[in-house]
Amino acid sequence: MNPANPAELRAALERHGFRFSKSKGQNFLIDPNIPRRIAAISGAAEDSFVLEVGPGAGSLTVELARLAGRVCAVEVDAAVLPLLAEALEGVTNAEVIQADALKTDLCKLVSERACGLRPMVCANLPYSITSPLLSKFIDSGCFERITVMVQREVALRLAAEPGAADYGAFTIYVNWHCEVERLFDVPPSCFMPQPKVTSSVIRLTPRNAPPCGCADEAFMFRCVRAAFSQRRKTLANALSNGLHIPREAAAAAIERAGFGPAVRGEALSGCDFARLSSFLADSLKKPEKRL
Repeated sequence: MNPANPAELRAALERHGFRFSKSKGQNFLIDPNIPRRIAAISGAAEDSFVLEVGPGAGSLTVELARLAGRVCAVEVDAAVLPLLAEALEGVTNAEVIQADALKTDLCKLVSERACGLRPMVCANLPYSITSPLLSKFIDSGCFERITVMVQREVALRLAAEPGAADYGAFTIYVNWHCEVERLFDVPPSCFMPQPKVTSSVIRLTPRNAPPCGCADEAFMFRCVRAAFSQRRKTLANALSNGLHIPREAAAAAIERAGFGPAVRGEALSGCDFARLSSFLADSLKKPEKRL
């Protein structure tokens, strides 16, 4: 069964009594050019191990297997497995694991199955869990490259610059850890069933080091979350409310970092927050008692 052929896919769906689940965000690629293009742009090669999450009927899985040394597709829905079995018949370098990727130890999976190959991610992600999946891929530190299809609005958010309406805390988090590239858009007509939104393919390349120095990353991201939890407030007010600190301390740190009193969090880059959080941490230190 060719999963990218609409007629063959419909016949397979009928044979197995498969019904699409909106809650699982199931939209299968049926334009053969798209999975072929995604696989090619992912960098998959004979020396690579590719993790795919949410393979659906297997159109991308098949194309990845043509290029990669090994492919491991993680699928949570048992109803999809017979479709994948048909799509991957005769393919010897791809395996399917029924599991919840969000609950899977990805580094352990890589160590057990990559067999020394370069690990990367390539997937058409379930849109309902895109952000937690991306966070898991990044936090694992196991992958050289992450090429995924997401909703276009998510892609715009990840590639947004400071001051843009799409710019937010998740933008800063992802760009702090990875270089982000928006590659191309995919229209709804390329899927079965057709989603109501346009999709985009993005590539995240984990950085060897953050874009700038930071004394305390955990505190920096606390500042970032506080700043964007109340976007309409000035940064001083948002930090004061979110971190439960005196407004004067927040305002003083903002001034030391070179920003005006009316600045909002959306105007700051990740490196701006790194600098600001350092000044703020200094101002919150209790003075030493002298004997």
